[in-house]
Amino acid sequence: MFVHNKDIQLADLGDGISRKVLAHSDNMMAVEVHFEKGAVGAMHHHPHEQLTYVLSGVFEFTIGDQVQIVKAGDTMYKKPDIEHGCICLEAGVLIDNFTPMRKDFI
Repeated sequence: MFVHNKDIQLADLGDGISRKVLAHSDNMMAVEVHFEKGAVGAMHHHPHEQLTYVLSGVFEFTIGDQVQIVKAGDTMYKKPDIEHGCICLEAGVLIDNFTPMRKDFI
């Protein structure tokens, strides 16, 4: 299946964050998340495994009890149900991959 980014509308989630749901199946999902400088991805958890790739920008990420600054090219793994969130230090884009897919995003 092919998904062309130009064909997907950017959904405004408010507070400087917007999202595009990319290719997905019942077993996995890719999501593009845009952050304005200063936007906060509130601390949360979910039952999905998640890999995050920093496409651009700089973020302060908290995963469990660890806090680190990440930038373009960095990747993070979040095991199921671990508390995580971020603060955008320089406007950027994250690519989130979930397994299984996030039904709440559709």
